[in-house]
Amino acid sequence: MFPTRLLRSTTVNANEIAHFSKLSAEWWNERGEFSFLHKMNPVRMQFIREKLLETAYDEQPEEAVDAKKVGILEGLDVLDVGCGGGLLSESLARVGARTTGIDASESNISIAQHHASLDPRLASNLTYKHAPAESLLTQSKRYDVVCSMEVLEHVDNPSMFLKTCAELLKPSGHLFLSTISRTPLSYFLTIFMAEKVLREVADGTHTYSKYLKPSELLEFFQLYRSSLPSSVNGDSVQTQSRPWITRLYSGEPTRKEAEVRGMIYNPLSASWVIAPRGAWGAAECNYLFWVRKPALNDTL
Repeated sequence: MFPTRLLRSTTVNANEIAHFSKLSAEWWNERGEFSFLHKMNPVRMQFIREKLLETAYDEQPEEAVDAKKVGILEGLDVLDVGCGGGLLSESLARVGARTTGIDASESNISIAQHHASLDPRLASNLTYKHAPAESLLTQSKRYDVVCSMEVLEHVDNPSMFLKTCAELLKPSGHLFLSTISRTPLSYFLTIFMAEKVLREVADGTHTYSKYLKPSELLEFFQLYRSSLPSSVNGDSVQTQSRPWITRLYSGEPTRKEAEVRGMIYNPLSASWVIAPRGAWGAAECNYLFWVRKPALNDTL
């Protein structure tokens, strides 16, 4: 399913954490090492809001959704896995989401906490923890939304990482990912050009073999089933949900189960845009991925 690599009991790669810890002071420098992520952040927020609105319109009366359109994230429990310096976490908290940002780098968390402390308005709904995602599984807390942006290409054992993110969701919850596809184009743009030629990104930031194609994520969630609590004759038992993605049509999932959208950088405007649905070749490099956890009673 995914490229063969050494399987570990944790998703954390010590070398990756050391690399980003060294760069932690750069997180809030909009013209520095993470300038591309600063430019990407509005597009990531756009995608999250649009998918939540789309599903809300599918399930609720139009007038009810219209009334909360601006605050679609308000009051939701959101987990930002691999939050780095808090770029996405702060954006989520500012629109009302009860946000928890976690990262395996203590330096990143320190920077995120310091930056958040500069705005007292964030104190009520933004929390940071120095922790890997799998450490949260022993806690009872589950989330309406789990985000992990530009993280998947840096972890060991992507299957374990995806399962962890999936199990941290409430039933009917939303998982948002953004990552890089494993194609010749992505190698050329993200490693050869960005790292070697233009030096916009530190050399060694990306490892081509860790990139995952959209088709590999779709295949994973076609096979993946959640464990669901149930009751038989008063006894608690574990059942399994249906696969998160039940079928593909010409290689694409239904929009109510999952979606892949390419992200394209326009160097003329120095900005990112989300490609239209089904745009040919748009997901050959950076892309966004959304999938929804089945409802509590959605079993096969």
